[in-house]
Amino acid sequence: MPERTWNVLIIGATSAIAESLARRLAARGATLLLTGRDSVRLEAIADDLRVRGAPVVRTVSLDVAQLAVHQRFVDEAARTLGRIDVAVVAHGTLPDQKACEASSAQTVAEMNTNFVGTVSLLTVLANVMCSQQCGTIAVITSVAGDRGRQSNYVYGAAKGGVSRFLQGLRHRLRSVGVRVIDVKPGFVDTPMTSAFPKGPLWATPANVAQDIERAIDRGCDEIYTPWFWRWIMLVIRSLPNALFHRTSL
Repeated sequence: MPERTWNVLIIGATSAIAESLARRLAARGATLLLTGRDSVRLEAIADDLRVRGAPVVRTVSLDVAQLAVHQRFVDEAARTLGRIDVAVVAHGTLPDQKACEASSAQTVAEMNTNFVGTVSLLTVLANVMCSQQCGTIAVITSVAGDRGRQSNYVYGAAKGGVSRFLQGLRHRLRSVGVRVIDVKPGFVDTPMTSAFPKGPLWATPANVAQDIERAIDRGCDEIYTPWFWRWIMLVIRSLPNALFHRTSL
């Protein structure tokens, strides 16, 4: 991290991973602009971050599904912060796969949240950072995007699409000094996954946040978190279809 403090925009700041990351950045003296749909929860998080060391914490209500406001929102964020050094995109939902299978409307709604809304925001953010000729964009996707599986292919398709978009965005922005990081968590114990049985492969939001902070510091292109998911997904991606289709993954 550079000696001067960062100006950080966090989209989806009420998520467990984003909140944990914000705490780590607050302890380093970052100026923070938090966004989310729940304004009451945002203010509670902001109060906590001020106690933890953040010199300035501001909050803005944002519904990512409202595509028409994205340009105005990012422009205002840039004016508020002076410059966006780091933008973290952490919003998202975990779809009910069976409900999506039964309803094309539900599938489209989930894709709009997890893919279309994300791509729209990233396009605007990229243009702002391109004009700055500096900055880092870190986006939380998922290992689910590495291969379509019957258990979560709607979610996986959205996250996989974002990952491919990030590859192209990284290629475009590298020459102007903007970093693009694809953060691929595995199983994370958050309120969104509270109904799932937990096991040794599960990580805490604090663990993932530490990995994201390290990736920003190092200027990584892509990380799996925890680290062992890189090798788990390598195996899953490498399975021939004839064998893969016999599994219940």
